[in-house]
Amino acid sequence: MSDNPFLKAEFLRSCAQHSQLPDDGRPELAFAGRSNAGKSSALNKLCQRRNLARTSKTPGRTQLLNIFALPGGYLVDLPGYGYANVPERVRRDWGRLVGDYVGQRGPLVGVVLIMDIRHPLTDYDQQMLSWAESAGRQLHVLLTKADKLSFGKARNVQLQVQRSLGDRASCQLFSALRGIGVEEAQATLAKWLRPESDQ
Repeated sequence: MSDNPFLKAEFLRSCAQHSQLPDDGRPELAFAGRSNAGKSSALNKLCQRRNLARTSKTPGRTQLLNIFALPGGYLVDLPGYGYANVPERVRRDWGRLVGDYVGQRGPLVGVVLIMDIRHPLTDYDQQMLSWAESAGRQLHVLLTKADKLSFGKARNVQLQVQRSLGDRASCQLFSALRGIGVEEAQATLAKWLRPESDQ
């Protein structure tokens, strides 16, 4: 993809509250997903950077809104959800931070929802879909770890998920390990960053 904005992504800062978010009004793309669904790996692969978003073997490590600047806007890595070994109070605080961001953030133009293709549409995913849909956000689902299934099985899961999503969201296969779906995702999300008059 020519003039790929994701290749120029740079970490800006981590935010514990909304007042710390960028205030220049440029469009933001949020990345959400279960803690072990491969969100950081997907972000890194989209931006062709090995350690742009920190990956961890410990689910729930991302506890802040991590902001990455790129030409034309920002990528916002939201705290992962579905972590078991975290105090309930902390879970509530993270849920409030994420829910308010998705529901109320003005510059947010769309949510990229990361789902492990082997465990799609969890209760947590459904909650995120509900938040995003209620706020009128564009939604694009990346079914990560697609390399873990045969192509036929992966396509069947994709079709089932898309059927469940209906017109709420678009859906595609993705693998950070094999590079499956990277250009497709970049092309879809780059359109979100451009003003409507440029599309």
